[in-house]
Order: sequence, then C-alpha cells, then structure tokens
Amino acid sequence: MSATKLIAVLPGDGIGPEIMAEAVKILKALKLPIALETAPVGGAAYEAAGHPLPESTLALAQRADAVLFGAVGDWKYDKLDRPLRPEQAILGLRKHLGLFANLRPALCYPQLTHASSLKPELVAGLDILILRELTGDIYFGTPRGRRTAVDGHFPGADEAFDTMRYSRPEVERIAHVAFQAARKRRGKVTSVDKANVLETSQFWRDVVIDVHQQYPDVALDHMYVDNAAMQLVKAPKAFDVIVTGNLFGDILSDEAAMLTGSIGMLPSASLDKANKGLYEPSHGSAPDIAGKGIANPLATILSAAMMCRYTLGWGEAADRIEAAVQAVLAQGLRTGDIWSEGCERVGTQAMGDAVLQALG
Repeated sequence: MSATKLIAVLPGDGIGPEIMAEAVKILKALKLPIALETAPVGGAAYEAAGHPLPESTLALAQRADAVLFGAVGDWKYDKLDRPLRPEQAILGLRKHLGLFANLRPALCYPQLTHASSLKPELVAGLDILILRELTGDIYFGTPRGRRTAVDGHFPGADEAFDTMRYSRPEVERIAHVAFQAARKRRGKVTSVDKANVLETSQFWRDVVIDVHQQYPDVALDHMYVDNAAMQLVKAPKAFDVIVTGNLFGDILSDEAAMLTGSIGMLPSASLDKANKGLYEPSHGSAPDIAGKGIANPLATILSAAMMCRYTLGWGEAADRIEAAVQAVLAQGLRTGDIWSEGCERVGTQAMGDAVLQALG
C-alpha cells in the first residue's frame, strides 16, 4: 500500500459518535496505513465553537485524503438562524471541497429481503447505484428569496422563489461519472429528468446525450422523474445506474433506500473531480435514539469500505469489510431497524464487534 493517508473523522451529532466509533474500530483492525484525526462538526461544533463548520474542521477536511462523516442535526437547533444550523456543515463541506458526485448504492442483502417494503421477489438481488449531482440545481441556484409578487395569479401577495439552473460543465462531469460507473457494472445508465416540463431538464437531457457519444459500449435511456419514482417500486431491478439532478436525486435515493429494508444499511460517497471523497451513512442523526446504544452502525462501516475503494484505492480492504458485514448478517445478528423473528437483536457496539470478529 501507499504512504500513510490522513482521514478526517467527523462524528457529528445524535447517533453519529456511536456509529463512527464502530467504523473507526474496523479501520484500525485492518492495520491500514492511515492516520485518523477527529474534529467537531454540526451541532457539536456549534456548542464548542459557535459555528457548525469551524475553520479548524474545514481546514482538516481540506488537507485530509478523505473524510469519514457521521451525522448532523438535532431538533434543539431548529430555532437557530439557518447559517448556524447543524445541516449547514455538510452543505459547507460539499461546497468547499468541490464534492459534486453523490454515489448512493441501493443493495438488498439476501438476508434482508423480508425487511423490504416490497415483495421479496421484487428486491432479491437488487443492486442499484444512484448518482446525484450535488452542487447545482434548485438548492444552489440564484436568485432566490422572498418578495412581493408583481405578476402571476396574485400580484401584491407575498411570495418565495428559487432558481433551478445547470451549466453544461456541471452536467457533463456527473454524466462522465455515471457512464464510467456503468462500465464497471452492468453497462446501463438511466438519466432521470422532467424534460417534458422544465427547460433545465431538457438541457440536462441534451448534454447527457452528447456525453454518451463517448461511451458507445454503455446503454442509455431517459425517464421522467415521476415515472422513475413509480418504476422504483414496480420493477426496481430493471435499473443499473441512475443519474439525475440534485433535487430529483435527493428524493429518489431515499425512496430506493427503503427498498433495501432499512436506510440504516446504506452507505454513500460524495466525490470531487480527483475522487477525493466524503463518506457518510445515508441515514440521519436520529437524536431520539442517541446514547441508547441501539443504532445500526453498518451503513457507516460500509461507508468506510467505500472510502477504501473509491478514494484510497484499497479494493481488497473494501472487499474484506463488505464480506464481514455479509457474514454477520448470515449469522442472524440484527440491530432493531432490521430485526425480524428468529434473529438475534444486538446493539451498536455488539454489531461492530461481530463485524470485527468476522474480519478474521
């Protein structure tokens, strides 16, 4: 392996510290050439430094080779001004680190088909990769704000507005990531948009078609977002790689997560143009169960596996972690979110210990 890699460990709020502890335990057990440095983020950082993303935390993330992120958010911070709320930390990291490609695999493990909201035959063998563009679209488009309407159906009334926008380079770079990922999978990309209504979506579709010319070995089809939402619950295994914008990807990736049985099983990666990434579980901070030792750490452990594979280039280490997780599930061990009759219910630390033992 290469020289020592610096990993920024940002546990965050709620269950973040608990699940992060288990992922760190696994990484240390692999005896990889890594250095781990921890810093506060989110509500924890606001309490410590008066800001959800302190300059020291951002500086660590910028100099690190990769970032392992827990979760941020707590209801007690909801009355803070928006720039000071915990969730601004992840938005700030995405912006300052240039993280534009969000990879969210939706994989249904054989042992968890019964936990899906769909019939087992619809999800058995499910393996989808959703690629969400992360820095553009209506979440970041300007102008935005509130004003008095000067036209429309109710001139003179208060109104709010946001702007959906994409530039060609923004769409091109996420399209390249999608086609390259499909080459390593089953060779199919579905681009999701709303081109029948939105000018932005028609532009998105046109650019994706242009980029596709460089990937003749990859099949491409297009789907309106409302139909995509329906097909995800009707015939999810028909998809391979889904690529879509920030807004649609935010919604569809959460829908796909529930097909797998529990969002507590799903990792994610957010990458820059050089494949430096921020890795985090797809679930939130769950403040209602924080400190109880019952949270599922597997999504965070699997996020560490993704970090090894995509940013650090240590595919063998990633394979070992993923195989250990599957071995633990095969043993019948379950945290509460994935528990079913006949399985053994375990807590956060016991699940991490079981994965550790399965590493061998």
